[in-house]
Order: sequence, then structure tokens, then C-alpha cells
Amino acid sequence: MVDTLLNIGIAFSREKNIDKLIEIVIDSMMGLVNCDGGTLYLLENDELHFKIMITKSLGFRRSVGQSEGMPPPMPLSRESMCARAALDKTLINIDDVYENKDFNFTGSKKVDEHMGYRTRSMLTVPMEDDHGDVIGVLQLINALDEGNNAIPFAHEYEKVLLSVASQAAICLTNRKYATEVMNLLDSFVIAMSAAIDERSPYNANHSRNMARYGKRFIEWMNTNGGEHFDPERERKFLMSLLLHDIGKLVVPREVMDKETRLGPKLGAVLDRFTVLGMQAEIDWLRNEIDDDVYAMKIKEIDEARELVKKANASGFIPDDTMEKLKTLCQKEGFLTPEEQRCLMVRRGTLTEEERTVMEGHVEMTRRILSEVRFPKNYRMVPVWAAAHHEFLNGKGYPNQLTAEQIPTEVRIATILDIYDALTAHDRPYKRGLPDEKAFEILGDMAAQEQIDAGLLALFKESGAWNDEV
Repeated sequence: MVDTLLNIGIAFSREKNIDKLIEIVIDSMMGLVNCDGGTLYLLENDELHFKIMITKSLGFRRSVGQSEGMPPPMPLSRESMCARAALDKTLINIDDVYENKDFNFTGSKKVDEHMGYRTRSMLTVPMEDDHGDVIGVLQLINALDEGNNAIPFAHEYEKVLLSVASQAAICLTNRKYATEVMNLLDSFVIAMSAAIDERSPYNANHSRNMARYGKRFIEWMNTNGGEHFDPERERKFLMSLLLHDIGKLVVPREVMDKETRLGPKLGAVLDRFTVLGMQAEIDWLRNEIDDDVYAMKIKEIDEARELVKKANASGFIPDDTMEKLKTLCQKEGFLTPEEQRCLMVRRGTLTEEERTVMEGHVEMTRRILSEVRFPKNYRMVPVWAAAHHEFLNGKGYPNQLTAEQIPTEVRIATILDIYDALTAHDRPYKRGLPDEKAFEILGDMAAQEQIDAGLLALFKESGAWNDEV
């Protein structure tokens, strides 16, 4: 008996899934007293809900998720044996339900008639947790002797069953709490995603795209020989993907969504060129300059206007254009120092100062998520989320981590982040690249030991990035 109880306790504590735990509870209790049938109810909204029903001799077993054959919830009426056990927090042991006058067994008798069965002995045990709250009821039917004949339940088992039922109640409550904590985390992730979406829809799409690609990729690896992700590891990884850009909530919109090098400054520049042209015309009308000088100035202003407009919208500025810009920057009255810094950006739209602000989003991601009390098993989520710009060669940011310090989850996240950034068609500041070009760029980064070449090859092979597959 002692070994049996110890094994039951171990089984209760090991199982993390509530539905499986419910099955272990009823199977253990039925085995403990050797009975033919059992039903487990959980108390929800002042009703007893059937979670599992078993009658071994009839080969009948219905569990959570199998609605067929499961009765509706039972109200807490004192006429019901199960309800009274819950209300009074007491064990009830009946030798023969057909002879008992204390409870209404009409329903049980109808079921017996329908199924060709004879319910005799019945033992109902309240499941009381460590706070003294009844969370459910366990009902056992027809104790069996060595010849499988129905006999009364022995009273000597009652204290043991109450103890085991209480242990089961505590385990189920703890699993419920754990589930509620995870649901809280999920709701937090959804709320943060909604906040990002409200501020910048394309950025929320980016996080959701990464989670979609990431889920497909790890599912592919699990079946194709890649590194294995169990359900909990997968959940943590996907959560880090959904939260990786939460720091962008504090990045100024004029930086995050900057479409061109000058942004709203372009209007002031063009207006200045117009004023310069008007000033040249006034000087000409006053005969302060001759026709040739006037024509030269107008040509110079027009060329400057076209050069600025071209450079402002270019994804990359080639050497010849850069030289022309340097010459323009030396001309007095054409561009302010700030405008010069913006136009001299070789690639992209951000100045060094703006890029520093933008790169600060990863540190803000870390700071924001560090305020969230993640469960012990999820403590790496904020760490992974804030490391997606680290490179294997130690030249990433913010902490210049080396390859030995970057786990698989972050290596995958970095590949997903760059791929989606390259191919996205909803960014206001750039055009999306075709997949072939994106993988070419990723391949160059792998050759420079910035990203994991092996994982990149697997990602490409998996097709997880292809929404059309």
C-alpha cells in the first residue's frame, strides 16, 4: 500500500498537462480500491462539470474533449450525492444505491437501464485543496472482489482516499495556476502586439511574420533532423519573437518611419532654392549681375534642386553622386549643417545620431521586459528578445556578444529578422526585395560570420519563409 501511494504521488507531481493529470487521478483511485467505474467532476461556476467517466466492464471511457456521451453540468443541489459531498466537504459511502433513500438516484437508474448495467456500491470523495476549497468530486462505482463481483467499498480505504483526493486537488490547482500564469503571459504578448500595431502596423506585421516563419521552421527541423524543439521550448522561442521589437514603442516616429534622408526637411530645402532663384532674378533686374551670371546661377540652383531630390530618395548613393553632394555642401547658403549630414548618408535614410536612437530599441526591449516577472522556465525570453541584433563575429549590438554566447534561438531570430526586413513590402522607407536577392544578402552575411551559415541553409531548405507553400 505504501509503495502504491508513493507511486501515485510521484505520478501526480510529474504530470504537467491538466487533462492527462485528470486521467492519472481517476485511474490511480480506481486501481487503489479495485472498482469497476469512476467519474471525476471539477467545480466550475457553482456547477460540477464531468471531466472523465469510466466503466471498465462495459469498455466505456469518455474524457475531456470527448463531448459525446458526457452528461451536462450538475447543479449544486443537496439531493445529489456528488453535490452534497462537495457542499459538506464529506466523503459518502453507500453499499447499494437501489436501497438508499437519502439521495435521488433516478438518473443513475435510468443510465443503468439504458446501458444494461447494475450500479451497487458508490463512494463519493470531495477533492479539497490545501486552502480548504473543494475543487471537484471523485465518484467511484462498484468495488470488486477477486471474482469481479460488486461489493461495498471497505471503510478502511476512506481516509486513504481522502488523502489521495486532497493531493490530487492540490496538484490540479497548481496546474491550473500554472496555466493561468501562461495565459497571463499570452495576453501580455497580445496586448503589446496590439500596442505596436496601433503605433506602427508594419512593425506588428514584422513580429507576427517572424513568429509564423519561426513556428514553421522549428516544426520542419523537428521532422527533418534539425535541432529539436519540445513544446515548452517552442513556446518560449515564439514568445521572444513576438516581443523582440517591443522597444520600438519608445522610438520617435520621425526616426522609425523616416522614408527619405531629409524627411520633412526637404520642403525647407526646396523653398530655400526657390528664394535663391528669386534673389538671383532680383539682382539681374537691378542690373547687379549680367545675363551670363544670372543664367549660371539659375542653372546652379536647378542642378542643386535635382541633385538633392535624387539623393534624398536613393537607397544607395554612388561615388559620383556623393562627390557632387560634397561640392554642393561647400556652397554657402544652399544647405544647413544638419541637412548636409542627412544627405551625406551613403546607405539608408538615418544619420548616425538617428541610427543610434533606432538601435536603442533593443536596450529598451530588455528594459521593458525586465520589469515583467517571467516564470523561472521563461526567464530567457527577455534575454533572447533583446539579442536579435547580435552577430556571431562580435560586431552586433548592443553587447557585442560572440558566437559562444549566442544560443540557437537568437541565431534563428536574427536570420528571421533580417529576412523579413529585406522582403517586407509594407515598409514606408524601402521597397521589399525578392526572396532570391534576400538570400543572396543573407549568404554574404553568413560568409562574413555575422549569422549562422548552417541554420541559414536549413531555413532556406525548409521553405518556412514561403507563404505560398
